[in-house]
Amino acid sequence: LLLLCHAEEAAVIVSGLRSTDVFVGESATFTCELSPPGVKNVQWWLDGTPLHNNLVTEISEQDGRIHTLTLNDVACHDSGTVTFRAGSLISSAKLLVKGISLLE
Repeated sequence: LLLLCHAEEAAVIVSGLRSTDVFVGESATFTCELSPPGVKNVQWWLDGTPLHNNLVTEISEQDGRIHTLTLNDVACHDSGTVTFRAGSLISSAKLLVKGISLLE
């Protein structure tokens, strides 16, 4: 058994973002798990626009590993590509916001 020790473990994405479909007015949640914990320079984007924590956009971190983005009260124009970046690591997924049809 050979054990290799590194001064700094390379960060990896354990579980990446998954595409999500929601209806107008609902919340959409994206989660990305990193290893090891404590990765710095984490940023969320929607179609190339950086996102910041506010009433509509909730950004949280659990145990230094699980990074979560929740977009509240989404509208049709929120549809697009959600991207999570941590240093050189990138994970992306599609957000599709569906309107409610009145023709049913």
